[in-house]
Amino acid sequence: MIQKSFTTKSRYGLVDWDNLGFGRYFSDHMYVSSFDGTSWDNGEIKPYGPMAIEPAMCTLHYGQTIFEGLKAYATVDGGANLFRPDMNAKRLVNSAERLCIPPFDQDLFVDAVRELVRVDKKFIPKGEGQSLYIRPFIFGDGNFLGVHSSNTFKHIIITSPVGSYYAEGLNPVKIKISDEYVRAVRGGLGMAKTAANYAASLYGTEQARKEGYAQVLWLDGVNLEFIDEVGAMNIMFIIGDELITPPLSQGSILPGVTRDTILKLAPEIGLKPVERRLGIEEVLEAQSNGTLREVFGSGTAAVVSPVGVLHYKGRDMVINDGNIGENTQQFYDLITGIYTGKVEDKWGWTIPVFENETVTV
Repeated sequence: MIQKSFTTKSRYGLVDWDNLGFGRYFSDHMYVSSFDGTSWDNGEIKPYGPMAIEPAMCTLHYGQTIFEGLKAYATVDGGANLFRPDMNAKRLVNSAERLCIPPFDQDLFVDAVRELVRVDKKFIPKGEGQSLYIRPFIFGDGNFLGVHSSNTFKHIIITSPVGSYYAEGLNPVKIKISDEYVRAVRGGLGMAKTAANYAASLYGTEQARKEGYAQVLWLDGVNLEFIDEVGAMNIMFIIGDELITPPLSQGSILPGVTRDTILKLAPEIGLKPVERRLGIEEVLEAQSNGTLREVFGSGTAAVVSPVGVLHYKGRDMVINDGNIGENTQQFYDLITGIYTGKVEDKWGWTIPVFENETVTV
């Protein structure tokens, strides 16, 4: 059973509800579970706040940490839904294996997320495009120097009321295709949701932002030839009537929940989903002959992010006249509609956190 202790002073009044941004504000409580070298405990929901750590805490030195990202959404009938949290639970276990972290029980993961959201349900925003972002993470908390796995771990879940991930919202973004830096390589950590992947993306992303681009589209780490993914998202190309995205078998692609959702929804809007290696030269050719119709990123944080410009080796390629594509908009409307209950969930993807309950502030 998950234990609970509650804060006496709420952070609710600190939130600028008209200007949420992304990841600026945090809810009142967090979930904390510990691994003692033998097993995970059931955890506790306790007040959000600072944690005491030692300078020798191993993750500060060796990066043995993984995380997840999912959301709770206010529904049109006054309740709140989670979306496919079982996939996040499964991916957390897969990431844990790659980082030598003991697996966390998947059912307990979903229960902990639901209970935490219920405790802080007043922090679920109700505006268009808003949600309660949920960040589970696990890290080694042993205190030592030396490159080896920790024997003890912490699993923490925090939540944050958020708006759009990108300042542009659903407006198309400009993306630079990197022909110099790489994010991940086959046999590395690209398929795990771990801090190292994001650290590896920072330098190239900062260089791109200085040039006016919102993100980097990475190519494969061996030949800089095949499309990999964007720093914070998977990437999708609509060429002709096909929706094309790199395959997970490429070895450096994160198995995104939204990615999987879009591939399953593609036939609903008349697109053929295709997972295959896609070379940058093929993209250039498709843009040149007019068959490259739309490009967009997919991920929990942004849902979809249309790409208006792809920059490669000094050349800006304008996609769909710089506007959001019809199919990209359809995916956004369909997925967010399922989130909020506006669209029937024929797939059984949503899990109610609560239904038609009065929320007290």
